[in-house]
Amino acid sequence: MPVENDAQNPDVSIVIPVFNEYDNLHDLVGQVEAAMAQSGVAWELICVDDGSRDGSDRRLAELAETRPWLRPLFLNRNYGQSTAMQAGFDAARGATLITLDGDLQNDPADIPRLLKELDARPEIDILSGWRKDRQDKTVSRKIPSMLANRMISKVTGVHLHDYGCSLKLYRREALRHVKIYGELHRFIPALAGQFGARVMELPVNHRARTRGKSKYGIDRTIRVLLDLLWVKFMLRFLHRPMHAFGGAGAVMLLVGFLILLVLSFEKLFLGQDIGGRPLLLLGVMLSLMGVQFLGMGLIGEMLTRIYHEPGGGQQYVLREAPRADGKS
Repeated sequence: MPVENDAQNPDVSIVIPVFNEYDNLHDLVGQVEAAMAQSGVAWELICVDDGSRDGSDRRLAELAETRPWLRPLFLNRNYGQSTAMQAGFDAARGATLITLDGDLQNDPADIPRLLKELDARPEIDILSGWRKDRQDKTVSRKIPSMLANRMISKVTGVHLHDYGCSLKLYRREALRHVKIYGELHRFIPALAGQFGARVMELPVNHRARTRGKSKYGIDRTIRVLLDLLWVKFMLRFLHRPMHAFGGAGAVMLLVGFLILLVLSFEKLFLGQDIGGRPLLLLGVMLSLMGVQFLGMGLIGEMLTRIYHEPGGGQQYVLREAPRADGKS
């Protein structure tokens, strides 16, 4: 039986980053409302407009006028999906946080089922959706995604079929120490895993995009790969950067020193000319690089101390909600 939604004290916060989704917003909000009406929990919907240029901000402001459970946030410019998601997390009041895309490819009707699964499994902190029957182009989207998921699982140690699925449920405690930016939103399970979060994956419905334009391109793939390198470093060396830079620096310095020692012996005791030998340049280069890497390790150790200090600057700026009539 439907219950009245206490949006001021929600149990569940649904966070949706929005960028140029004007045509989808009305149906998106309606489908979320229909799905949550039978859930039996108090909930709120936080739509974060990420600097849209197609009027999505005005549409959100208009929809929020008659829906007290809809809380739109308006970023001052386009920061990217991760930062928009972080803004939603910061504003969320529920004990359970749910994310999904604003393009209607995720099905809000899956949310009640996933909530029941999460409630039935108190040992699980993150419930991740798996687009098992993905409705996207095979060559340009599905195959690259499959390869990326395998690579991410191998690198991070958190094995999921579908890191890219935005439909995920999080217990608030699992995100307490996680901050996301860049393209790190897809790595949240791995980032939370370093703090002991337990992850489970379940199949969810996936629908083809019918309106609007996909925001994903080859440039995003490159950014994801670069962020994966950072995640790998963070998971393994965040608390001990000297082990990463210092180890490589020590090896370079040792090899460079041995090369220079051999060349010095040849020069001083054998009278050989070493000035034009490439080995001399190699020895000097390795020695200098070794010293630099050791210095980077020391700097990293100092930055680690700063990392664990409280505070820090906020990474996004909000602006006032636009008027529904479009006037400034």
